[in-house]
Amino acid sequence: MAGIEIRKLHRDDRAAWEPLWQGYLTFYKTSVSDQVTQTTWDRLHDPNEPMYALGAFLDDELVGIVHYIFHRSTWTIGEYCYLQDLFTLPQARGKGAGRKLIEEVYARAQEAGAARVYWLTQEKNYEARILYDQVADLPGFIQYRKIF
Repeated sequence: MAGIEIRKLHRDDRAAWEPLWQGYLTFYKTSVSDQVTQTTWDRLHDPNEPMYALGAFLDDELVGIVHYIFHRSTWTIGEYCYLQDLFTLPQARGKGAGRKLIEEVYARAQEAGAARVYWLTQEKNYEARILYDQVADLPGFIQYRKIF
C-alpha cells in the first residue's frame, strides 16, 4: 500500500483514465460507444451529477480507477453509494490499490452521510472477491435485469 496515492480524477486525466476504462470494459467482455464513454467522462466532472471518479496513482502513474454514484433509497434517510466500476492494472494488483480505492469511497460516502456502500461483481471474479470478502459483507442477493 505504500506509495499509492488516491485522489479525485480531473478533466486533464482523461488520457490516463481511458485505457483503464477500456481495460475494465474488456475484463467484463463488453464495450460501449465512444459517445457513452464521452458522456460518462462528462458526467464524472459535472458538479450537478451525483457521479464521481477517483484514481490510484503509483509513482505518478494512474494504476487504478473507481467510479461511484450517490442515490436515494426508500429504506433510509441517508443516500446509498453505489461503487459502480473498480479496475486496477494487472501489474498493480496485490499492491493495495483496489483496497485503497474502496476505502476512499467508504470515507467519502461516510462524509456525505450515506447509509451504505455497495457494488456488484461477477460470480467468477475470484481474484477481486478475495479482496471484497475482506472489506465488505456478501448479503446473498441475486440480481435480475432487463436490458432495453
